[in-house]
Amino acid sequence: MEPKKIRVGVIGANPDQGWAARAHVPALRSLPGLFSITAVGTSRRESADAAARAFEAAHAFTDARQLAEHPEVDLVVITVKVPAHAELVEAALAAGKHVYCEWPLARTSDEANSLAKSAHSTSVHHVIGLQARYAPAIAYARELVAAGHVGRVTAATVYAARGKGAGARIPSSAAYTLARDTGAGTLEVAGGHTLDALQYVLGGISDVSATLSVQQPVYTIAETGDTVEATSPDHLLLNATLTSGALVSAHIHDAKITDARTRLEISGTERDLAIVSTGAGGPAGIQIGELRLLGARVSGGTYQELPIPSQYRWASGIEPAAGGFNVAQMYARLALDLSTGSRSVPDFDAGLRLHQLLDAIKLSAETDTRQSVD
Repeated sequence: MEPKKIRVGVIGANPDQGWAARAHVPALRSLPGLFSITAVGTSRRESADAAARAFEAAHAFTDARQLAEHPEVDLVVITVKVPAHAELVEAALAAGKHVYCEWPLARTSDEANSLAKSAHSTSVHHVIGLQARYAPAIAYARELVAAGHVGRVTAATVYAARGKGAGARIPSSAAYTLARDTGAGTLEVAGGHTLDALQYVLGGISDVSATLSVQQPVYTIAETGDTVEATSPDHLLLNATLTSGALVSAHIHDAKITDARTRLEISGTERDLAIVSTGAGGPAGIQIGELRLLGARVSGGTYQELPIPSQYRWASGIEPAAGGFNVAQMYARLALDLSTGSRSVPDFDAGLRLHQLLDAIKLSAETDTRQSVD
């Protein structure tokens, strides 16, 4: 008997632009035996109807609560701007539906804590979009480290530079991320995804010393030529310690003009590993596009690409270089959770812990003191 498909309602499903069209819809379509997009929602009737036609959804909504309450929706996916996350997540939870919210979970840790508490008052599955964990290179590196392949981890070095805002120009759709109070700046998005991937491979961060800086204070809106002031930091320098005692140094920033990329090097007592971005998705961050895993086969050797076993690829209907590949990988695991009752994908508690790490980073930068991570 064919398993029942999970019926999905996507909020923020603009057919012309946005993360839903770039990643979530292709990801869900790559898993046709597991998921079906039955509903879409946007803020305008015209775009909602256009999205329903483009994505072959039976229902189109301009009211997120009505989408969440519809009987043909099992899972609500939230892909809109961060300031709207809290209200939409609460609507999905109130309707008793499973919910997948893009990272960042909320504007603040207080909001994230409230959402986690609301989620725990229900029996639904709640998911936060930390899809870098499901990149095959990340998943394999985690297993190698756990198996002692590198020996004892002594240090990790991260360089993560995105091309967003290069040349001091930014598309109008991303301009809101330049404001500190939106909770969607470089620290939250690039920093959050990168540091979550690092912790997933190596374990938690125990304390931090950080510097945050606005190096590009004014941007030009690409479509209009208008200017906008940036109040959210675009550079993070981090010195941290893992709970294992290993040291971490990281530089994460936006507006890289040349060769925007991510490289995470892991130093061990026996071998080293390096996770590096590649292809068209490289300038977008560790969570988007394809990653390679490099390692030395013997102590003192040179880096060589390590073949990643096929067992780390669960979404076969989408190319690894596609922007939605890691999202598809996560959906495949979510489908398994929903069918078996397991809870393996990152939930709102994971999102809250990451928000608290970012709080410690901000407090360290504001007070020029080293901070413990609660």
